[in-house]
Amino acid sequence: MDQIQSMRVFTRVVEAGSFTRAAESLDLPKGTVTKQIQALETRLRVKLLNRTTRRVIVTPDGAAYYERVLRLLSDLDDIEAGMANAQARPSGRLRVDIGASVARLLVMPALPEFFARYPDIQLDLGVGDRPVDLIADNVDCVIRGGELSEQSLVARRIGNVDFVTVAAPAYLARHGTPAHPSELENGQHHLVGFFSSRTGRQYAHHFERDGEVVEIHGHYQVAVNESNAASDAARAGLGIAGLTRLDVAPHLASGALVQVLPDWRRRTLPFYVVYPPNRHLSAKVRAFVDWAAELFARHPDLRVR
Repeated sequence: MDQIQSMRVFTRVVEAGSFTRAAESLDLPKGTVTKQIQALETRLRVKLLNRTTRRVIVTPDGAAYYERVLRLLSDLDDIEAGMANAQARPSGRLRVDIGASVARLLVMPALPEFFARYPDIQLDLGVGDRPVDLIADNVDCVIRGGELSEQSLVARRIGNVDFVTVAAPAYLARHGTPAHPSELENGQHHLVGFFSSRTGRQYAHHFERDGEVVEIHGHYQVAVNESNAASDAARAGLGIAGLTRLDVAPHLASGALVQVLPDWRRRTLPFYVVYPPNRHLSAKVRAFVDWAAELFARHPDLRVR
């Protein structure tokens, strides 16, 4: 049995929380993963994991072994990466997760440039606004907007984007154009609601002008949890929406959406590239992180200000 490989399999099972997910992420049969763990426990003469029908529970001995093995594997990766970087370009399979709007409007159009620079990287791109578990899902890094709730992750701030208030011309023709945010709660207007994919909580609409701060909840006929759907709902005339300038710029230019309450400032959304603290920042991950930061810095509506 390859001792290093069995250590890598063990850490993946611990991080994934199940043999099945670990096998899928390692592209190995589940039976192979099970046999490697059993052989490792036999060689060490300790119980590392307790299996139930639903999950894997790490024993105290397993937790201690995991911490030491993780440091060892990280040191080995550092050695190999240092030698490889001196001889070769970044290469290998990279799993990245990004939000839908950033993928469609920013990253996808620029990927030919990325692959021209790094032709030996194979990119698995997860697209969606639902948060992922970087460790359990074996994701190398994510690009996400909003303040970070998980303080144990390593984050690099790469940009900002402003929110603007918009509506379809047809909606404004039916309901009128509001002059003050408070009018959004008088029963005359509908908002396009937005709720958290993780908690289901509805987000309030915040407005600020000359020191006056207004929080609006308002009434909605439809609420969504994804930015492209919110843009679609606004363009369909379903209500007034708060969307990022990145999302609405082409629709404002075409006239499909009109900005309302332009004198009222909305929140600024920070963007981060995030990766686990125990995940070695390999050459391929560093290449993508640096390229993403460069991509945001070049965009006039996204650069850090």
